[in-house]
Amino acid sequence: MNLDIISEAQKVFDIEIDALEKTKKSLNSDFEQLVNLIMDCKGKIVLTGMGKPGHIAEKLAATFASLGTPSFFMHPGEAMHGDLGMLDKKDLVLLMSYSGESTEVTALLPALKEIGCTTVAITGNEKSTIFRECPYHFCFPDFDEACYLHLAPTSSTTSLLVLGDALAVVASKLKNYTREDFGLYHPAGALGKKLLVKVKDIMHTGVDNAVVCEGASLRTAIIEMSGKGLCMVTVTDKNGKLKGIITDGDLRRMLEKGIDVYGETVDNVMTSDPKWTDSREMAVNALQKLNDNKITCMPALDETGKVVGSVLLQDIIKAGIVK
Repeated sequence: MNLDIISEAQKVFDIEIDALEKTKKSLNSDFEQLVNLIMDCKGKIVLTGMGKPGHIAEKLAATFASLGTPSFFMHPGEAMHGDLGMLDKKDLVLLMSYSGESTEVTALLPALKEIGCTTVAITGNEKSTIFRECPYHFCFPDFDEACYLHLAPTSSTTSLLVLGDALAVVASKLKNYTREDFGLYHPAGALGKKLLVKVKDIMHTGVDNAVVCEGASLRTAIIEMSGKGLCMVTVTDKNGKLKGIITDGDLRRMLEKGIDVYGETVDNVMTSDPKWTDSREMAVNALQKLNDNKITCMPALDETGKVVGSVLLQDIIKAGIVK
């Protein structure tokens, strides 16, 4: 068969984009009502569908959950063999079937009514069983499937996916769901760590931090730094307030100049007024400060301005905040 592969592929894109445009323009009061149902739901959002719509429903359940709306996917076949027991009358059930006549989905309707769930039909057929039996619904406009046989769900599943994403995102925004909330539900990986890990979680503190008081000898500072295995030592006043720092790079330059490590005090060789971070700050923001100032370490202060730790670039990297 002689076939222009790229041209045929572009036709699929064109047909599915057209379906999305039509769906976008069809958004109306039914969509707003569905968002309000989600916002008012006292239970969970339950999504169900069979075949390709079922796969989309499963993905959308995960999207709702990750954006702060408790939800789960219920396979219609398994539901009829006991999984209906997961439902409660406070739940909102979204039944997804483009034809609206999927046998496995329509079979759920009597039980859902008996349980008392609120049901929503998401379909492409206003004359279908689920549209007729559900008190709430969203109906897709007419569009073509991208499959050249006009059989395999293609445009319809793409439109369902984007519609579901729109519901989840709009509901999340209405709930004032924050980046910190997102991080709470995504603790694994760099993304969650960027949103959750604070400087105080990774800094060297207490007996593990290298600190000397102003007036101490440089020799004392070197011993303190090497003993703690850090690349810096922080100099404080007698009240624990920051006075300066000395890094291992500073020491190398001093030794190259032949400085007297026994006779010199830290006051004369430290970097005064160094860059620092708040221990309550997000570690990713401390990382940005380190990068912006082209440094690899800095002291961490508490809310009173006292030195409580040291944060190192290598520790932020080890924490998995950057890849």
